[in-house]
Amino acid sequence: MSRPIDWNLIVQQYDQMVKYATALRLGTAEAETILRRFTRANVQHPTYRALAKLGKAIKTIFLCQYLQSEGLRREIHEALNIIESWNGVNTFIFYGRSGEIATHRLDEQEVSILCLHLKQNCLVYINTLMLQQVLLERAWLRRLTPEDRRGLTPLFHVHVKPYGRYSLDLEDRLPGLPLTQAG
Repeated sequence: MSRPIDWNLIVQQYDQMVKYATALRLGTAEAETILRRFTRANVQHPTYRALAKLGKAIKTIFLCQYLQSEGLRREIHEALNIIESWNGVNTFIFYGRSGEIATHRLDEQEVSILCLHLKQNCLVYINTLMLQQVLLERAWLRRLTPEDRRGLTPLFHVHVKPYGRYSLDLEDRLPGLPLTQAG
């Protein structure tokens, strides 16, 4: 907002911008290598400057659309609420060490993240099955409005006990889970 966008620089560097974007898209160059080339010797590469200017133009266009459209603002707000809900669930189920990865060892970080992903997948799967069971009841189908159904999400955790003892019966199944044959 402090100075106008240098459209001439963007036009001059357009072919180079396309070249680098194509290299990234095709995987013939890594982003780290390109960024290293752009910032070498504390002199900003002209293509880097052009990409930054183009980014500012795109952000400005988006802000204008955001300010002009109540529907867009509402959609973004709803999406942010979903993300915040998901982050809250992650904080709850990734409870060990206050939900933080407290190691610098990559292998331990990977195991922690894989465990979190497993918990996320299990939570969403089980909650989806439970929602399906509830929605099979005609009383709920008649009671729920389209807005209610649109707001259904498997991102709830009030029924989850993060601490405590779990008894596992491999013969007992949740309703709706398919029975599988071993072997």
